[in-house]
Amino acid sequence: MKRRDFLKVTLSTLFASQLPAKLMAQANQPVVAVAEGTDWAAITRRAITALGGMKAFVKPGNTVVVKPNIGWDRKPEYAANTHPLVVKAIVDECVKAGAKRVKVFDNTCNDPRRCYENSGIQATLKGLRNVEMKHVERERFKNTKINGSFLKEWELYDEALSADVLINVPIAKHHGLTGLTLGLKNMMGIMGGNRGYIHRNMEDALADLNQTVRSRLTIIDATRILLDHGPQGGSLKDVKVLNRVIASTDIVAADAYATTFFNLNPQDIPTTVAAHKRGLGEMNLSKIKLVKA
Repeated sequence: MKRRDFLKVTLSTLFASQLPAKLMAQANQPVVAVAEGTDWAAITRRAITALGGMKAFVKPGNTVVVKPNIGWDRKPEYAANTHPLVVKAIVDECVKAGAKRVKVFDNTCNDPRRCYENSGIQATLKGLRNVEMKHVERERFKNTKINGSFLKEWELYDEALSADVLINVPIAKHHGLTGLTLGLKNMMGIMGGNRGYIHRNMEDALADLNQTVRSRLTIIDATRILLDHGPQGGSLKDVKVLNRVIASTDIVAADAYATTFFNLNPQDIPTTVAAHKRGLGEMNLSKIKLVKA
């Protein structure tokens, strides 16, 4: 190879290695950004930055829904809900990007007032400008056509349907029925009605839901994970501090990679498999680009 050609190849390789993860994803390879550290707010921001920064997703004037897991009457250390520091970092980045309003909510499983309070999220977001956190209002669930393989219609929360940007922020944890609960399952928090019904065919129901309402960005809180007795937990013996946050525009890729935190494979989780077969994202780890943030 001539010296001139060698320099061209070297410079092109160097340039490609410095491209933001968002641009690399355009080559049809999903990107999962992985950030690790003990400053959980900082690693959340780093994971977002590795995908091009929040301005790549949120435009000035947008209404943004940040959908954490707030389903359980548990304090943050029990790893049943998304950690408040992770949620606040995401909300702050949305506001900095110019969001007109950021809405944070979840259709909880336990008493809403206690869930919002004991999760720590309500107190952490209190007083933030342009940020709204309130309990879901039953009259705002809208009967929505889904026409999926299992769900044909369902009551979905209208603020999730009308948002300019939906950011899905689950915690990575064990689940007694589905094996794990990650991004795909966290979307159940926008559902009303008798959610117990979908347990008859959980994987197809979740694929139907996520095909209807797409997460623009999935950020998985793995700062501490629940290894057993999920989704509610209740014992610190089941909690492992992992100090990680991952982010991706591909919800299936995010879930697939998070599965490895539990010494499992993506194919072990039926919800991941069903969503992948439906074309909602990539579950093959060899086809996912990991970016250390």
